Amino acid sequence: MSLDALHIKALGGVVGADNIYTDKAHLIAYSYDATRTRYEPDCVIFPRNEKDVSEILHYCNEKRLVIIPRGAGSGFTGGSLGVKGGIILAFEKHMNKILEIDMDNMVAVVQPGVINMDLQKAAEAKGLFYPPDPASEEHSTIGGNVSENAGGMRAAKYGITKDYVMALRAVLPSGEIIRAGKRTIKDVAGYNIAGILIASEGTLAVITEITVKLISKPKFIKTAFGVFPSVKHAMSAVYKTFAEGITPVAMEFLDNLSIKAVEQRFHKGLPVDAGAILITDADAGIPALLDEQMKKIDEVFRANGCSEFKIAKDESEAKDLWFARRNCSQSITIYGSKKLNEDVTVPRSKLPELLDAIDEISKKYGVLIPCFGHTGDGNVHTNVMVDGSDEKQIEIGHKAIEEIFKAAIKLGGTLSGEHGIGISKAPFMRLAFTSSEMNLFRSIKRAFDPNNILNPYKMGLD
Repeated sequence: MSLDALHIKALGGVVGADNIYTDKAHLIAYSYDATRTRYEPDCVIFPRNEKDVSEILHYCNEKRLVIIPRGAGSGFTGGSLGVKGGIILAFEKHMNKILEIDMDNMVAVVQPGVINMDLQKAAEAKGLFYPPDPASEEHSTIGGNVSENAGGMRAAKYGITKDYVMALRAVLPSGEIIRAGKRTIKDVAGYNIAGILIASEGTLAVITEITVKLISKPKFIKTAFGVFPSVKHAMSAVYKTFAEGITPVAMEFLDNLSIKAVEQRFHKGLPVDAGAILITDADAGIPALLDEQMKKIDEVFRANGCSEFKIAKDESEAKDLWFARRNCSQSITIYGSKKLNEDVTVPRSKLPELLDAIDEISKKYGVLIPCFGHTGDGNVHTNVMVDGSDEKQIEIGHKAIEEIFKAAIKLGGTLSGEHGIGISKAPFMRLAFTSSEMNLFRSIKRAFDPNNILNPYKMGLD
């Protein structure tokens, strides 16, 4: 698709000449996300408000022009890329405000371009707490988080984005504005349209306002670190901790390859001979309860082979313990110039079997697959490392990924715990869903977007 001058003029008449761009610099800047795959759009538009969004969609629907909603472009699956051109609808310039923090009802109302971390800080300034914390929290937007149903390290205890979305305002491809959900705790009137829009990756409607639930900020928190002889020992400690009635805020792991990579990059004194490490947070309203939780975690860890258990003395030491996990993704590039990064999820008790299967796949294809991630909720980041300049190696890497997906699904898991499907995982939807299920997804897409103008070529729907 290419936009002629008449379309540019008409759309510029909606948002103003200083909010629509077709120059090369903007097209390149909005041509990629964290996948590093590049697809140049035809135009970039910065809507100023919901009315702009409505008018843009109405015009584009009539003219059959493709629209791709975009937050910060931090996605790992190409969900905000214009695969065959199209118009990028970017929200970071204008629609980036926290509209309200309602202390009485403990909710926040935000525009889609609000940065996740900014919402967290604004809530905490009032003694409240917004738990979803994707690794990209410092730059990813709430609109993008909703569209991908983002998770994070605190998901083990507090859940993911969908657990906090109470209501949405959105614009349909026709330009009609809808409300989905309420700021009430209970609401069982009508279909759960908000639930359908969450994780829809911008394929059904354009979200313009989000009402999220806030909770009271935990008063006390502690961080601990455990060293294990093998991944299997660490995984056993994870689900047995939960079985003991302890619900940590976070339970993150690094395997041996990940530990070695971080140590080689940053020299933090990590135990490079360890099979795995676990990093965990726990919180409570009173110190005695928190101490009891940490005592029980220590017991369970040691009963499952933990050779060293350390509790951070203060916030500074806690940040130091978390350093390895937060810098793992960038560190493992020592194993290859291209990282084929996936985020499969299985039931917690199946984690040892999944990681055994990944080890066998690694040996079968002769590729290194460092693993780390959110074991508290069964979400593992698998990273097939290959030489990005070697097409044959990349092909082998993709075969390994397909086998990882098959292994996860066989264990009752899913293709993605938080990254979404986009274009990267679209070819594998056939592994996870029957043809009847895929046809149902396509029917929902047609009901919202009969002309297929919103973010096409995503999620295996086309």
